[in-house]
Amino acid sequence: MSLLHDAHALAPALTALRHALHREPELGLDLPRTQAKVLAALEGLGLEITLGTALSSVTAVLRGGRPGPAVLLRGDMDALPVQEETGLPYASVLDGRMHACGHDLHTTGLVGAARLLAARRAELAGDVVFMFQPGEEGQGGAKIMIDEGVLDAAGERVVAAYALHVVSTGAPTGFAATRPGPMLAASDAVHVTVHGRGGHGSSPHSATDPVPAMCAMVTALQTLVTREIDIFDPAVVTVGRLHAGTAANVIPATAHFDATVRTFSDTAHATVRAAFERTVHGVAAAHGVRAEIDYVEQYPPTVNHTDEAAFALATARDILGADHAFEAPKPMAGSEDFSFVLREVPGAFVGLGACPPGTDPVTAPMNHSAQAVYDDGALPHAAALLAGLALRRLAAAALSPGLPEVSPAAASPAPALPLPLPLPSPPTDEEPVRP
Repeated sequence: MSLLHDAHALAPALTALRHALHREPELGLDLPRTQAKVLAALEGLGLEITLGTALSSVTAVLRGGRPGPAVLLRGDMDALPVQEETGLPYASVLDGRMHACGHDLHTTGLVGAARLLAARRAELAGDVVFMFQPGEEGQGGAKIMIDEGVLDAAGERVVAAYALHVVSTGAPTGFAATRPGPMLAASDAVHVTVHGRGGHGSSPHSATDPVPAMCAMVTALQTLVTREIDIFDPAVVTVGRLHAGTAANVIPATAHFDATVRTFSDTAHATVRAAFERTVHGVAAAHGVRAEIDYVEQYPPTVNHTDEAAFALATARDILGADHAFEAPKPMAGSEDFSFVLREVPGAFVGLGACPPGTDPVTAPMNHSAQAVYDDGALPHAAALLAGLALRRLAAAALSPGLPEVSPAAASPAPALPLPLPLPSPPTDEEPVRP
């Protein structure tokens, strides 16, 4: 039987687990209820399990029936500080918390992959590391798990790593997309405080007004992007929040704005940061004020390895169907902390459609929305795809050190879907979300 056929047989159990996770979403790095559900779901599979120290992660190793290297599969587990408005019978019972980004499907899909692979233990030419990760939404849980040894959990460094991310809009259930090179952007949060000298609104000459200086900075930052950044290595600078003053006739002593910066390469990242800081300090000097910049580098770009992306695409076409997997035409400006994993080992990040049947993928509420709804029908697709990536990658390693050649037909782009699988980004508030 095929992986997808066997995954469909697991659908009732996977759906029950996903609903249980969805009802009790947890935030940040400490997810005790989620961890307990995952451990219960993995019982009886004969896995070597290690729990995290600095976070409530679960690392599980499946030993294959034949010798070989190890590969890693990742599923993130944390939710968002969003009040759910879906009206689903299994909606969150915890106020202000929701699995609005679909991580409950990622966790469940990884459990499904563990079950599929455990049943095929004798076929595995090597080991599989299952990485159940907290803290993707802004806390960098992947980096913490790397520091705690997840990449070497099988006894040697994994030779490849894979993860997927469901989307509630942009593609019907079961459609997958990936691409070589940048898949997602780096994400930085920048907090700027402009220090002036307050006074009465009727006499601006007697004060040093930080408000027009702040406004000039915002305008100058947009010019920075259009005039200093290579259009073939793009960047996004968005100022999403401004605050100054308490009354119409009072010149405040300070003004504040927050921005998000997205880049797709280390070169662009360094260029934009230097230009951002130079621009803000230069405008401040011109206005006779002082600027204080808190530049927080959150996640680096998620960059798929070329051969691994081609391999993942070919695997998705074999498992999901030739017309259900395509090469994404361009990267997305969202970000992901699986980027830390891909900086250490080869691998690929894949988008998977989970838009419910009967819902228009073009207009459906997207990830992070309080109305975002994900199709349970995507769970077998997620489980089968993750399991297939591990099974085929180990088989390829047993035959030769490299990956199997991908035929031109398998590597060519398929027709584009209504939207190019938009992917989410972590919050950019001053502090990471904590329980």
